[in-house]
Amino acid sequence: MNDMDNNASGGTLIVTGAGRGIGRAVAMLASARGFSVAVNYARDAQSAADVVRNITSSGGRATAIQADISREDEILRLFQTSERELGPLTGLVNNAGVTGGFARVEAVTSATLTQVFALNVIGAILCAREAVRRMSRRNGRNGGTIVNISSRAAQIGGAGEWVHYAASKGALDTFTLGLAREVAAEGIRVNAVAPGHVLTELHAASGDPDRPARLAPTIPMGRAGSPQEIAEAVLWLLSPAASYTTGAILAVSGGR
Repeated sequence: MNDMDNNASGGTLIVTGAGRGIGRAVAMLASARGFSVAVNYARDAQSAADVVRNITSSGGRATAIQADISREDEILRLFQTSERELGPLTGLVNNAGVTGGFARVEAVTSATLTQVFALNVIGAILCAREAVRRMSRRNGRNGGTIVNISSRAAQIGGAGEWVHYAASKGALDTFTLGLAREVAAEGIRVNAVAPGHVLTELHAASGDPDRPARLAPTIPMGRAGSPQEIAEAVLWLLSPAASYTTGAILAVSGGR
């Protein structure tokens, strides 16, 4: 048996930004697949509580943990609390992120860039650092899995809308490749899912709620995706079915 075949469902999974959208769908499906889930949120306690209530009412284990992923001290508290309440960490889904809104590069501000990169890149790297410390066989642990939520914008570029956001996801893709190779022999698989247009609140939060419908004709499959479709890809990468998959960036984008 390959030394990564023990990356099985079960154990404790941290999902950042799990109160809504893709994160919520991942948390719910992960519970159904046997994980105890740390439902991280930054501000919306009610949404996170709803996710936890749905999981526990179905017989699963979950806890909501507030932490701003752009702050190192709160990331540390997230991981400590998760292990204390749910047990040893076996997986991380780096989902928390912001777009910084729509703007051409000539109009983007330093404050926006700082916000986007602090959360989408630095926060994700620090979360992965904490996960590796807790899962690496080099540290006497049993291995595990990390899935980063990227975006097709990293390859397409986001011209005229959010090049700054695309650049942050490009950095996350490079990090995924590098970390995967760094910890492959330590029982940790690291991959990314790169969604295309998905029906979540992200578009409304960025100021264009009708964007998925407007851009549907540009997608070969003719429609936007659902959070559940992204969650299925994430759970596959977390599962033993993907035991020989690491350093992959899986596009889930309807062909876009």
